Amino acid sequence: MNSKANLSFANLSAILASIAIVMAPHAPHVPKWTVAFCVIGLLIRLFAGWQRRPLPSKWLMVLFALVAVGGVLFSYRTLFGRDSAVTLLLAMAVLKSLEMHSRRDITIVAVLCYFLTITNFFYTQTILTALYSIGAAWLITATMVSLEHQTAPAQWKHVARTSGVLLAQSVPVMLLLFVLFPRIEGPLWGLPRFENIGRTGLSDKMAPGSMSRLSLSDEIAFRVTFQTPPADPRKLYWRGPVLWDYDGRTWTAGERVSLSSFTYESRGAPLKYSVTLEPHDKNWLFLVDLPSSLPRKSFMTRDYQVIAFNPVQQRLLYRAESHPLYRAGTEARQDELERALELPGFAAPKTREMVREWRNAGLTPKQIADQALDIFRTRPFVYTLEPPPLDKDPVDQFMFETRRGFCEHFASSFAVMMRAAGVPTRVVTGYLGGEINPIDGYLVVRQSEAHAWNEVWIRGEGWVRYDPTAAVSPLRIERGLATAVPETDVQPLLRRTQLQWIIEMRHQWDAVTNSWNQWVLGYTQEQQYRFLESFGFSDLSWRDMIIALMVTTGLVLAAFAIAMFMRLGGVISDPSQKLWLRFCEAMAARGIVRKASEGPRDFTARIVEQTPSLRERVQRIRDLYIELRYGGPDRSYRAYAHAVRELRTQIGMLNSSASGPDANA
Repeated sequence: MNSKANLSFANLSAILASIAIVMAPHAPHVPKWTVAFCVIGLLIRLFAGWQRRPLPSKWLMVLFALVAVGGVLFSYRTLFGRDSAVTLLLAMAVLKSLEMHSRRDITIVAVLCYFLTITNFFYTQTILTALYSIGAAWLITATMVSLEHQTAPAQWKHVARTSGVLLAQSVPVMLLLFVLFPRIEGPLWGLPRFENIGRTGLSDKMAPGSMSRLSLSDEIAFRVTFQTPPADPRKLYWRGPVLWDYDGRTWTAGERVSLSSFTYESRGAPLKYSVTLEPHDKNWLFLVDLPSSLPRKSFMTRDYQVIAFNPVQQRLLYRAESHPLYRAGTEARQDELERALELPGFAAPKTREMVREWRNAGLTPKQIADQALDIFRTRPFVYTLEPPPLDKDPVDQFMFETRRGFCEHFASSFAVMMRAAGVPTRVVTGYLGGEINPIDGYLVVRQSEAHAWNEVWIRGEGWVRYDPTAAVSPLRIERGLATAVPETDVQPLLRRTQLQWIIEMRHQWDAVTNSWNQWVLGYTQEQQYRFLESFGFSDLSWRDMIIALMVTTGLVLAAFAIAMFMRLGGVISDPSQKLWLRFCEAMAARGIVRKASEGPRDFTARIVEQTPSLRERVQRIRDLYIELRYGGPDRSYRAYAHAVRELRTQIGMLNSSASGPDANA
């Protein structure tokens, strides 16, 4: 490779396009000034190449670099960490393109582009990201291949094919690295996934409108595969944060206390299943209510919530067992029951007045709960994704004025009524139901399935589930969210049941994504050991796997080298060289054999001396060959192809005249 870069405008455009393509996915993750800085820098370099203007001076480049570093420090207050490092790398790649003039500079820019492609996986590892990264790598490789054509301009089909072959040849090594490279527990590269904070939308707080907003999301919360199929997956309650404390508007979970021992009464067969939980940067795990066995590295709280030891910052696969029908909490602690009765003195005065009659009438806790459900059934309450805002006392305003709400409105109001009537009650949040994907059989639980319900403590029965939403809208429990809310409500596009083709397309894509998650992103350290054990390798250490990786990779590369040597030995790819050899063979047939020491000028001079009648044609063949072989890449591909065709024609005419008068001259 020459040290000087003879960059045509087409090659320069390809390099800058490669930079832009690998930078584009980072636009949502970096400050706006970084996007403007990169766009302006690339446009300046493109304009300089187009108009053949001089590149910025070294002092100006130093100033640009200081501006970039200062911008990163101002935005992140540090130069270390994922976001600041990626932002600085983007800026430096653009600055390097502004001083790019040698082959070494071009190589550095290409390597930066490759690395920037990898940094996309710092933020997301979806299959679309992988496909985009492969396309970006293909473009960068094609750009580098085109720069290697010194004697002839590159044809885009040839360049695309060559870069594709190079990428295809890397696949075996890539698979070996994927299978054998030791897996490290934790997020990719050990970096926290800050972008996942709050992704599930569920938190340890619940206020009016919080879950109705969440139900507009089509994002997947988790996927489930059942070892024992449930009777109806749409009626499964997936337990999440349990809320105890109420301040007149917001419910909060409070302190988590680990459960030292757990006794319950099962009233049905156990349900065994596996959950693939999407990262949400919280500690809670979602299991069918009520779990009887826990995943590894987790514990259960006194209110039966399952908590992981560490925040879920990467996709997590865990197995569990639950009993959907149960009796638990019959021996509840007195401090828990007192906490489940607490209400602010100013909260919901109208509602308190209404339920005072139930308490004075001597109704049992179960009768009081049924009375509250009857209010939701008989009065004109509406289940909707678009509840009106509650700016006064939220419970009284909802119960006596708006009467339009989502699950959190009904659960909150029910809990206030129960506590006001002297019945211990708590609010449970999580997910209800899900959708079976007919392609792969998984239950897909989306953010739109977020739900809130209540648990009431009844003597002799323990904590009993009550779902006031079912009293208002039984369809929510029987058929799911899409059929329960009014048709005029805004719903996520992929939840609109009338668009059947969209639903089918979503199922197909979910199945593909699930396979990607299970077999690629889910290839954890545990699964790696299990996979290698299936081939007879057990108790492998990191050293063993590194040695196996080096040996197998070396064998694959050696096989490629041997195959390429056998295939390329003696093969000439330059069309002008092939035509020149054909010309030499034609002259040898006439008795004029080229000597090994003769160049094109000396050889053609000897031909003209022996056969003067071929002077013009031989000299034209000589000139065309020298132009094609040594003329450089400045001409267009059209001019190059035209010269090749003319050389082929001249040699063909020379061969056709071999039987003529001068054949034996």
